Amino acid sequence: MEAFPLNFKKKDCKIVVAVDESEESMYALSWCLCNLISQTTINNLILLYVKSPPPVYSSLDVAGYIISGDVIRALETYGNDLANSVMGRAEDICGKFSTDVTVERMVGSGDAKDVICNIVDRIKPDTLVMGSHGYGFFKRVSRKRE
Repeated sequence: MEAFPLNFKKKDCKIVVAVDESEESMYALSWCLCNLISQTTINNLILLYVKSPPPVYSSLDVAGYIISGDVIRALETYGNDLANSVMGRAEDICGKFSTDVTVERMVGSGDAKDVICNIVDRIKPDTLVMGSHGYGFFKRVSRKRE
């Protein structure tokens, strides 16, 4: 009887976790670390945060007030600080669970669903993990009307 050769090479496993400010996304990250990370694979975890698209301002807003460059820079700084804060929280959670996971940060800008889909199409991960805010069908429909 011929023996099959054993392949001891570990498989690469790429997981994208979409994170935001919510507790739901941090729970999804924790769930991922508990349930999807394996000792038999090389685990690459990509934390994806999507910033809101930068607002487009003219020098005058609707009410006729002048929007200065300082205000726009302050909004951009706030967005960057928020992204760093969320990524810091996510990396803290990763540090509590496992040390054999390579963690990479990705920050996109725009509509979250479009950015997430584009990133997934581009990097072709094995798994995409996202939290849920728990909105059912009727809640989603009513939110669209607001």
